[in-house]
Amino acid sequence: MIAPAKDRVRRVAVIGNPNTGKTTLFNALTGLSQRVANYPGVTVERKIGRLAPGLEAVDLPGTYSLSAHSPDEMVAVRVLLGDLASEARPDLAVVVADAANLHRNLYLVTQVMEVGLPVIVALNRVDAAAAAGVRIDAAALARALGVPVVPTVATRGAGVPELRAEIERQLCAPAPPLPWRWPEQLAGEFSALAQRFRGGLLLQRALLDEGGLAEETLAAREGPALRAALAESRARLHAAGDHPEALETRLRYGWISTALESCVQRRPTGPSLTDRLDAVLTHRVFGLLIFAVIMTAIFLAVFVGATPFTDAIRNLCGWLGEQLTAAFAGTPLAGGALESLLVHGVLAGVGGVLVFLPQIFFLFLFLAVLEDCGYLARAAFLMDRALRFCGLSGHSFIPLMSCFACAVPGVLAARTIADPRDRLATILVAPLMSCSARIPVYTLVIAAFIPPLTVCGFLPLQGVVFTGLYLLGILIAIPVALLLKRFMLCGADPGFVLELPIYTRPTPRNVAWRVWEGVRAFVLRAGSVIFVISILIWALSYFPRPAAVGAEYDGLRARARQELHGPALDERLAQLDRHEAGAYLRQSFFGRAGHLVEPLVRPLGWDWRIGMAALASFPAREVVVSTLQIVYDLGDEEGEGADRGALIGEMRAATWPDGRRIFTLPVALSLVVFFALCCQCGATLAVIRRETNSWRWPAFAFAYLTALAYAGALLTYQIGTAISAH
Repeated sequence: MIAPAKDRVRRVAVIGNPNTGKTTLFNALTGLSQRVANYPGVTVERKIGRLAPGLEAVDLPGTYSLSAHSPDEMVAVRVLLGDLASEARPDLAVVVADAANLHRNLYLVTQVMEVGLPVIVALNRVDAAAAAGVRIDAAALARALGVPVVPTVATRGAGVPELRAEIERQLCAPAPPLPWRWPEQLAGEFSALAQRFRGGLLLQRALLDEGGLAEETLAAREGPALRAALAESRARLHAAGDHPEALETRLRYGWISTALESCVQRRPTGPSLTDRLDAVLTHRVFGLLIFAVIMTAIFLAVFVGATPFTDAIRNLCGWLGEQLTAAFAGTPLAGGALESLLVHGVLAGVGGVLVFLPQIFFLFLFLAVLEDCGYLARAAFLMDRALRFCGLSGHSFIPLMSCFACAVPGVLAARTIADPRDRLATILVAPLMSCSARIPVYTLVIAAFIPPLTVCGFLPLQGVVFTGLYLLGILIAIPVALLLKRFMLCGADPGFVLELPIYTRPTPRNVAWRVWEGVRAFVLRAGSVIFVISILIWALSYFPRPAAVGAEYDGLRARARQELHGPALDERLAQLDRHEAGAYLRQSFFGRAGHLVEPLVRPLGWDWRIGMAALASFPAREVVVSTLQIVYDLGDEEGEGADRGALIGEMRAATWPDGRRIFTLPVALSLVVFFALCCQCGATLAVIRRETNSWRWPAFAFAYLTALAYAGALLTYQIGTAISAH
């Protein structure tokens, strides 16, 4: 066992190509002793786990090489080189290589061997390689590389104890010698640059990777002189007939091919199971049909399958609220601020977090299964062509599809997008997909103001409007994504480079682990923000509490008790409670804000009550229904039937001071268009903050979506009013 270092904890960096089972192996090594955070100053996530007392492992972002062209890849390079001020340099590097794709994976191994750290190669998926007719002599490969090679099957835990033991043995080992030499002229350029500038191996990467982030990182420190020196070095190499990047590729792959001749044996086999499945699953016609069936099943599972669990959580929170209210009954605190805080603030805030868990659980369950079996990469491949039209890539499809159930898990699912610009663009357009929280608003307004007619003789008009609201978000997302990629997230198109891994049977332990990680990340990070927002909204809705309102309704209750008895008294007291709640809400900070914003929402055809409902719905869009019920003195229940019918009646009867009806058809349509496009969801903004590691992007998302929603509602009302006038 390694004794803890006196001055610091020793650290092992785990690095590898995407889809090599790197994270699965990391989880097998560290178990539950993990912590997740972001690298300071960037949105790249780091995962650190405990291997032994005084020994940690860090799971670096997946990368095909140390030629960094994305923030994720650059973080991996800088961590290995000890170039991050906030991160100590690792003591050892474990490179995870896919045994079934060894030739390509060894490219990264040869680069990591130059970093100056002890290196271990974890030869993962040796079972899949053997099934494909590939037999690798690990001992011979270790001799060829000059570093230890440990065969593993991470999904089953095979080889993990041997790898852990090898890590402990190699911690104090010297860095491996390089089994090849750079050409003399290229080595000379490396030496000349090292004499003029600081940077070590990062200088070498800057010369080899023209236009890469290594050059950008060093130029920020060294100034224009570095760029000029690199250009001069490249010019001399080009004059000699050598292109640095092509020269590196030829050198490394040439050595790899020679080294593998004595280490790898292949026996002829027919088409593999993966090849046979891909002939169908990636077919232009059958592949798309199967894909549509799979995605529909996932959508239904997330949208419908989670509903009973979501309802159960809501019912449990409602029951707990009743129990709290009953506990306060008969005490001096009954009906006071503490009771309201606990019931409508704390409990509602906790419920606002927990209510998302069923959808998040189902989403991450299906994503984990699809990723573990290898189909997720095929889904991205199939949808890439369609999404390229929007400026996105195939990786964006599943996150955007998930947003139709809930934007929260959809934003979380965007982690599967490797390119940071595509990931951010996907996150920023995700709220435009109509989630389930919009349905109460849609159904209320459509039932109240869209007549039950048919279009074209057979299409129900209400259904057409409902579908149109879903299509509206999709159609608006296309130009928004294009504008974001062209003006705000501009840069070189990274292309759609995708590795199609072999199909494997999902491992229950691995699937469970990924689901647990997704749920835990939401509860611990986004959940805390949602809870705080819920408390804030409660406070704005509760305070101030004018004594005059309480005195007035206490007098009305006393009169009712004198004049009425039995059911009539109960009905009258319940009515007074509803009216009192509405009066308090109208006097609250939110109610006053509704009057303040009325001049802003009048062009939309709204009065102060609709404006206040829009403000109060910030934590969650569906709150607009219960807020309108309170404003119209109907109570705050979310039920259907009589309560919903009463609200519809009150909305239809509402008038301006001059007697004109407030809720005309143009007003109703402007309201649903606003909620179809806005980002009135504190949970979504909290998750965007979590995923981007900055309040800048959720603030931008809220601002542009609110402006977009306002413009859409304005056009809808003004055009609708003009048409109805004629």
